[in-house]
Amino acid sequence: MLKMLLIAIVLLASLPLSQAATGFRQMTLHDAGERPLRLALWYPTRSTAPLHTVGENGVFYGTEVIEQAPADAGVYPLVLLSHGYGGSWRNLSWLAAALAERGYMVAAPDHPGTTTADRSPVEAARLWLRPHDLTRVLDTLLAKPTLAGRVDQARIAAIGHSLGGWTVMALAGARFSPAALRADCQRPVSRTVCGLIPELGLNTPEAEKQFATPLGDPRIRAIVSLDGGLTRGFTAAALKQVSVPVLIVAAGHNIADLPAREESGRLAALLPAASTRYQLLPDASHFSFMQRCKAGAEARLEHAEPGEGIICQDGGQRSREAIHQAVEQSVAAFLAQALGGTPVLR
Repeated sequence: MLKMLLIAIVLLASLPLSQAATGFRQMTLHDAGERPLRLALWYPTRSTAPLHTVGENGVFYGTEVIEQAPADAGVYPLVLLSHGYGGSWRNLSWLAAALAERGYMVAAPDHPGTTTADRSPVEAARLWLRPHDLTRVLDTLLAKPTLAGRVDQARIAAIGHSLGGWTVMALAGARFSPAALRADCQRPVSRTVCGLIPELGLNTPEAEKQFATPLGDPRIRAIVSLDGGLTRGFTAAALKQVSVPVLIVAAGHNIADLPAREESGRLAALLPAASTRYQLLPDASHFSFMQRCKAGAEARLEHAEPGEGIICQDGGQRSREAIHQAVEQSVAAFLAQALGGTPVLR
């Protein structure tokens, strides 16, 4: 019996990455002097406990994970995720699970004020705290490796969708100017984006004061923006000084009043060419980066709130699942190059 147990332990320790499972846990950060921050974590685990589906509801499919699994003992690269305006960690859970299967630790907070379950006007108007949310998450994971494993501090990236794209660009050190955005909105490229200025507190002296302080985190080594929004407020000079590799993925089918050329395309044009990749997906909509919709979900959303069915619309014959697979491959290839290779289960 003891001999068989030892053999099993040795075999488990030599599992290739493809056979590792994905652990998952949720928690809330309560740091002194900070706003509470709900957090979801995905990470490699050697656990063989039963799988459970998380992030699923009547509209969206979820992903299978092992909840509360112990983290693997290895050292792994970390990806921080930032959701869009009114979204949550669930929106990019498909990408989080896929990256965890590849050997990444992934952490996704719900940004107070701009998340599904917390639309506090006070918190929404403190937009400058969004990048700080990610810094807090990073600080926590470095201080508490039992949560999701040990972080390879030389291999940390951040990925954001929509307003999350803005968040990770700010984290990369790009300076944002509310005044520049307001001036740009005199002849708006996107009335939807410009209409958010009051709600996000970007017409106040406090915003000008807060955004004068650098929001970047030098520990971040790579950035991915998925159809980012609000980015026209980043100054050209600051974008030219961004020193980390950036992948920009844009949706070519504009159904969300977020034209690719004027938002993501502008970012790509102003960032350093040598360290920037730009990918336009002609058949992707802004919402293609969210979870896969279930059959009949568009009609259910439309019935519940007219106009919301658009969330389940893409822009061509390719399925959302196929778009996700293409995005995952692009992101994985970019991260492998930017962070120095693919993760290895140790």
